[in-house]
Amino acid sequence: MARTFLPEPLEKYLFDVLSPRTDVQERLRRETQAHPRASMQIGPDQGLFLGLLVRMLDARRVVEVGTFTGYSAMAMAMALPPGGRVVCCDISEEYTSVARRYWKEAGVADRIDLRLGPATETLARLLATEGPGSQDLAFIDADKTGYDAYYEACLQLVRPGGIIGIDNVLWSGRVADPAVTDADTAALRALNLKIRNDARVDAVVLTVGDGLTLARRKG
Repeated sequence: MARTFLPEPLEKYLFDVLSPRTDVQERLRRETQAHPRASMQIGPDQGLFLGLLVRMLDARRVVEVGTFTGYSAMAMAMALPPGGRVVCCDISEEYTSVARRYWKEAGVADRIDLRLGPATETLARLLATEGPGSQDLAFIDADKTGYDAYYEACLQLVRPGGIIGIDNVLWSGRVADPAVTDADTAALRALNLKIRNDARVDAVVLTVGDGLTLARRKG
């Protein structure tokens, strides 16, 4: 599971004492921890934060780019009002088969629309069918070199006042190390600066998980 920037004892206290979750969420978290790519899963604190965002926005339409085993989608779906929906974009049948199992067990499968295929194509179809400004909240947690394209698509999809959340923007500190020049790190650095200077949004970077940007689309 992705680590926070907190010292380990404080992180453990945060996760064990201050981040309540349901039995289904905890079992999904533990099953995913055994996965070779467990670091792709958000922490329980971030799941709670996403659920709070859904409630604060009174969100009914949510889009997620990058679903993995489904923890973040579950957290947001649990917070939706009746009739709410999360569209999940992912390319892996293997990973999302775990998600489907737990979504059903949690009773939120009817609130989640999983669409397998390249996210840029799924987002383009969503824009064509539901239109600009049709979504209340977007959460991006996928391949880092694709982040800029996902951000631009989600900026069209979310309504004025809607929020785009972007995960891993601090990249375990690598974005601050000039010696690190791989494609993922370079993409995150570029997007961080782009959003900082983007007049279309109000934005802040939170030290939640591995760094979480919140960008609010201006009217």
